Formats: sequence, structure tokens, C-alpha cells
Amino acid sequence: QVQLTESGGGLAQAGGPLRLSCSVAGSIVTPRVLGWYRQAPGKQRELVAAMTGGARKYGDSVEGRFTVYRDITMNTVHLQMNSLRPEDAATYSCYASIGVHDYWGQGTQVTVSS
Repeated sequence: QVQLTESGGGLAQAGGPLRLSCSVAGSIVTPRVLGWYRQAPGKQRELVAAMTGGARKYGDSVEGRFTVYRDITMNTVHLQMNSLRPEDAATYSCYASIGVHDYWGQGTQVTVSS
């Protein structure tokens, strides 16, 4: 059974950094895509960042501030968030595309104090 485990959420200061991590367990196949979505109360879920192989894709609102990268095992993805803004506060969910299936983590809360 594939499981995604997120860590690193919490409270950050506006302008400061925070790093999220997500590890994939239970799959013998390396995820084709690993990434992050977020959803704030009253807003639609939006793509934050994703990696497909070595290619990276970012949401417009985080481009230049956030960096997504995978570790050497390719089963863990990190999201380095810099220059955080109050509007970055949301529940961040990790996802993995493995074969024809998508898997999701439970989500981790990010709060940004101004």
C-alpha cells in the first residue's frame, strides 16, 4: 500500500523560510511525478510545485520563491519555501503519480504570521 508522509509544516514568519518534505513508501516503482498542491480556506486547490523526472513546474504565485527537489532515492520530495507571504498560508498536500494512479498525503498546515 502506497503511503505518503509529509513533514515540516507549522508556523513561519512572513519573509522567512520553511521546508516541507514528503516521503513515499510502499511502492516498488519510482514515482513519475512528485509534487505539492495547497488549498486555503474558501479557495480552490492550486498547484504549488511538481517534479516530473528532472523537470520542475511551479505555480505562478510561488515562482522564484519556492524550490522543489527530490532526493537521490527519488522517493522523497522537498519544498523549500522562502520569502513566505501571509497568502501562502494553506494546507499543503503532497501527491505522487505512480503508474496510472495518483496518491495523496494527508496534508500539512502552513501558517504565516505577518
